[in-house]
Amino acid sequence: MSKARVVVSKIISKQMSASEAAAAYGVSRQHVHRWLARYRDQGFDGLELRSRRPHSNPRRTASEVAERIVALRRELAGQGLDHGPQTICWHLEQQHLPVPSTSTIRRILVAAGLVAPEPRKRPKSSYRRFEADQPNQCWQSDFTHWQLADGTSVEIINWLDDHSRYLLAAIARPRISGEDVVTTFLAAADAHGLPQSTLTDNGSVYTSRFTGGRNGFEYLLANLGIAQKNGHPNHPQTQGKIERFHQTLKRWLAAQPAAATLDDLQAQLYRFQHIYNELRPHRALKRLTPAAAYAATPKARPATTIGDPGHYRLRYDRTDNHGKMSIRRAGRMHHLGVGASNAHRRVLAIADQTTVTVIDLTTGEVLSTHTIDPDRNYWRNQQKSPGRWPGRNQ
Repeated sequence: MSKARVVVSKIISKQMSASEAAAAYGVSRQHVHRWLARYRDQGFDGLELRSRRPHSNPRRTASEVAERIVALRRELAGQGLDHGPQTICWHLEQQHLPVPSTSTIRRILVAAGLVAPEPRKRPKSSYRRFEADQPNQCWQSDFTHWQLADGTSVEIINWLDDHSRYLLAAIARPRISGEDVVTTFLAAADAHGLPQSTLTDNGSVYTSRFTGGRNGFEYLLANLGIAQKNGHPNHPQTQGKIERFHQTLKRWLAAQPAAATLDDLQAQLYRFQHIYNELRPHRALKRLTPAAAYAATPKARPATTIGDPGHYRLRYDRTDNHGKMSIRRAGRMHHLGVGASNAHRRVLAIADQTTVTVIDLTTGEVLSTHTIDPDRNYWRNQQKSPGRWPGRNQ
């Protein structure tokens, strides 16, 4: 029996007065009289313990906002996109809805049964985190495996800006080769400018430092004045951003209809690139999109450049049967004699204000150099000893 029932029973049975009962049971006289008032109104049932929880909370999340939070969680998860509390906050802002704290959103998701318990993770404070200060200061690259609808294995190479997480390129190939690394890098450079450095693992398509010599990508970076960085062997954490990006990409692809062909997969990658860069906030960027972060800061440039860094062109092509190729300059077509021994080669032509240099895309060998003469249609090879960049140490 509760203390309130005992005290009221003693008083109504005339065994004690209110003052005597208050003194005997260690409560105030005012509290005794409150119990008596509740007894008169509701009987002994009114003396049961009551919750002190308020009947209303003016700061409680509105039901329509809570419903939208749950709906966003399910929608984003169904699309294979990030669907954590911070991402949901960003979407609520975009939809001009009230934005609760992330802890409130988490409580709503837990109450809705949408959060699976996870084991304790390594604390973030234990990681040593690096981030480039400017866009184009460092590009990370790696490739990952995927399967088409019929089970055919393909590979996807990605280029990611370290500072902004901006996805510069995502290209699908049957198998990534050294030439694919060069051509995808050059396409990204044509669209976004040259980076100051690159960071990759030690795969043979990126470096030949463990097998002797240089591959085409290494020669290209050296000739463009771009610093090349490679992670420590068996330590993928060095390229942590691109490794984590692959998880995001694969989760999104898994939520899409399986691509039947390589072209179908590439179309999905273009769509993902737009969503990832323009429509998806990034936690590491304080809920900015990668596109916004990439555009917010002046871009870095290579430490050393070819001629005037604002006046160069990159063109990749294949020489013809006679070892010749063409390049357009100032609206006029010019022909370059690379050499008959260099017929049918995949090449890169680098043009500054005075010179065009042609490099083999597979080996990185400098095949020819040509002095720009606007008055001549044909520019001869001025290089006498192959394999050297004019005036530059290899």
